[in-house]
Amino acid sequence: MITVDESNRERDTFESGRRLAERLRPPAVVLLSGRLGAGKTVFARGFAAGLGADAGTAVRSPSFSLVNVHPSPAGPLYHIDLYRLETSRDLHSIGLDEILATAAFVIIEWADKLAATIPGAVSVSIEIDQATGRRRIEIATPE
Repeated sequence: MITVDESNRERDTFESGRRLAERLRPPAVVLLSGRLGAGKTVFARGFAAGLGADAGTAVRSPSFSLVNVHPSPAGPLYHIDLYRLETSRDLHSIGLDEILATAAFVIIEWADKLAATIPGAVSVSIEIDQATGRRRIEIATPE
């Protein structure tokens, strides 16, 4: 099923992520794609809030650490950023297979860098209209 959200401001993108998280149960994988500055991390922050993560939990892009783990009442959230990865061997080095084997929530930024698909994953694409700055958030959930 495909749903589309329109985002006119950061709060809209946050709320889109929050609403998606409230619909999912672990294990759940969310694949985020969109250009730099599209709002992937804002969406992830909203997703964490939707899981009930503590409001004081700082959900930031794990660009340098590659993987951040955030506790939540719904279960752990693995927040992964593939932006700096160069080869598929790098996926092994961050323990992606082990993470995907857990009963957790996993949200992956720059998911278009994955060579393979992840069965049952939710795909989220965020596109920016350059003229208006509005974001189009397309969410494809498995049937």
